[in-house]
Amino acid sequence: MIRITDLKLPIHGTEEQLKKKAAKALAVPMEAILKVKIFRRSLDARKKDQIHYVYVVDVEVGEEKKILSKAKGKNVSPSPDYSYTFPHGQAECAHRPIVVGFGPGGMFAALLLAEMGLKPIVLERGGDVESRKKAVDLFWKEGKLDTENNVQFGEGGAGTFSDGKLTTRIKDPRCRKVLEALVEAGAPEEILYDAKPHIGTDLLQGVVQRIREKIISLGGEVRFFAKVTDIEVKNGRVQGVILADGEGIQTNDVVLAIGHSARDTFEMLYKNGVSMEQKPFAMGVRIEHPQKMIDFAQYGEAAEKLPPADYRLTHTTQKGRGVYTFCMCPGGYVVAAASEEGRLTVNGMSQHARDGENANSALLVQVFPEDFGSDHPLEGMYFQRRLEEKAFEVGGGNYTAPIQSVGSFLKTSKESAKVCPTYLPKTKEVEMDEIFPSFMTEAMVEAIPAMGKKLRGFDRDDAMLTAVESRSSSPIRILRDENGVSPWAVGLYPTGEGAGYAGGIVSAAVDGISMAEKIFQNNLK
Repeated sequence: MIRITDLKLPIHGTEEQLKKKAAKALAVPMEAILKVKIFRRSLDARKKDQIHYVYVVDVEVGEEKKILSKAKGKNVSPSPDYSYTFPHGQAECAHRPIVVGFGPGGMFAALLLAEMGLKPIVLERGGDVESRKKAVDLFWKEGKLDTENNVQFGEGGAGTFSDGKLTTRIKDPRCRKVLEALVEAGAPEEILYDAKPHIGTDLLQGVVQRIREKIISLGGEVRFFAKVTDIEVKNGRVQGVILADGEGIQTNDVVLAIGHSARDTFEMLYKNGVSMEQKPFAMGVRIEHPQKMIDFAQYGEAAEKLPPADYRLTHTTQKGRGVYTFCMCPGGYVVAAASEEGRLTVNGMSQHARDGENANSALLVQVFPEDFGSDHPLEGMYFQRRLEEKAFEVGGGNYTAPIQSVGSFLKTSKESAKVCPTYLPKTKEVEMDEIFPSFMTEAMVEAIPAMGKKLRGFDRDDAMLTAVESRSSSPIRILRDENGVSPWAVGLYPTGEGAGYAGGIVSAAVDGISMAEKIFQNNLK
């Protein structure tokens, strides 16, 4: 096929118009084009009166070489091959490989291991989607937390109860494999070409179930409520894992995809002497605005004709500390995301339609190891815990979230907020400086007005802050070598976001695929 880039269409452009543009770029009649496949679509809203879509397409024609030889435009070239290639050879494991955790990293490691014929066993401490949804709904309605089955733990990981965003900055060919596997499992086909793809928590729940079913159909096994409490090692080699109920399972290969919230597992690993280190991360609040305000700020009068708008903002303070928005959820909700008793944390979530009244985003402040107050490898995790405990305490207990209007926070207005917070079960108006250390509140006080100059209305007095957003990334990196193996034991593969090697659904899934490949290569006959 032939790749054509930079084809521009109005926001209500048709397939026929796209085909016509493609024919013009190739200097051929429309009937010469047999098929047009969209590879990428992005919205250009830099000029509010000229908003349009920009397409990259792959075109099938009868005489490709001849047409390419005559094509003069710089935007015409042979289509690259993005198909995923499995490692060559045959691998054989003495014992079935084990995948600890069934978030994106563990899920895609297990899928690839199953597709390569290695029949993995997945051990997930939380429940399947059905039981997990019941536990989460009960928590959001009544504040009754299940510490093993919640927004953080269970089938699909933390991403299952999020916006299901699939944007990533990594340029890895495995990204395409991830997107294609998600579509095969029922995700909307537009995630293959939208520049900012998302699935939505409502659709994602069915997608992860179908990936689980495929793993099982290929000979894999997925066990829920199967918490790993120890890893057996002999002579520097993994021998097996121990579960909370005392069961032992033999294996020589463990994909450790525990996610960023398995704090008791981090403590077990540290106690065992697994090599790990502190890493920078970010914490802050969720900020909510009316979605219609965001739409108009981004699109102007064209807002009614376009999907809900998003944004991404950054600011570097005068002291050199970064503040940025993250995981922006158009038409979404701020949700309770705790996984430990007496500690409160929040996240953002959207349905596929993104049709909620509010927009929300994490507003995060960079936190560095020098801020932790200790060189202990787990001190970043303990820093998170302290702020979560403070948020729980200031909120009054029972997972009532502390909130404050931007006007009150910036001392620009004392009026009650008009933006209704979406967090459940309850909220309580507080002063954010009761929760955060001064370096964080000072950074946010400086950043919010600066961001308001980039996105009109971002600093409006009635925007709502909800604390505390603490699980944006792991505060720990579990070390591994170029073969993906932990220096602590041959056969242990730290993987994904929790291990410090990813920052979202796609990058964690790609890392899981990479570790599955390494297990295959390290077990070649």
